[in-house]
Amino acid sequence: MFSISLGIEGSRKSQYLDLDKPALKALPTKRYEFAMWKKAKAGIDYHVTVDKHHYSIPYQYLSNKIEVRLSDHTVECFFKGKRIALHQRSYRPGYTTVHEHMPKAHQDYAQWTPERLHRWAFQIGSNTSELIKEVLASYKVPQQGFRSCLGILRLSKQYGNERLENAAIRALQIGAYRYKSIESILKNGLDKQPLPMAASKSTTACNHHHENVRGAGYYH
Repeated sequence: MFSISLGIEGSRKSQYLDLDKPALKALPTKRYEFAMWKKAKAGIDYHVTVDKHHYSIPYQYLSNKIEVRLSDHTVECFFKGKRIALHQRSYRPGYTTVHEHMPKAHQDYAQWTPERLHRWAFQIGSNTSELIKEVLASYKVPQQGFRSCLGILRLSKQYGNERLENAAIRALQIGAYRYKSIESILKNGLDKQPLPMAASKSTTACNHHHENVRGAGYYH
């Protein structure tokens, strides 16, 4: 067997100590984690969707195309190479929202949730609860309906629970889901008047679900 000399003095160990070891870098602190990339565009609610779960990004980027890095445990959102959001990945349908990602108008209502609004409404009465459900359903972004819901619920402090319940019955039957509509019903005492049969039948048949479609009963 022939040996080839490269003209390097010392043993393998000495060469390792002199040349290789000083150039070595520390091992990564985190284990390598496989990740996939996808492109997404945030909807009007400034969330991107991954497997039926919605993750927030800063609302300023909602009209831009976002690159999303998906690993088993995290969801990272990038815009032009800059990471703008980091979330723990969830495998259940729902929302993960960072408070700072919300527009200022939405941040004011961040402490509220649809569930909390429903609980307050149900304490007033089942019709008020159903009214709040319809109000929230009329908005693509639930937070956009919070102000209207809170305004309606606070009318109970001025007019009482019973009158608001009666107003909710009329509002549901005539399809009037705006705060101004409920306030008008109470202001004009329409909650104290019986509903015309024509309005009730018309509403049942047509099942209107638009705030501008009030029906004839609204004006009685």
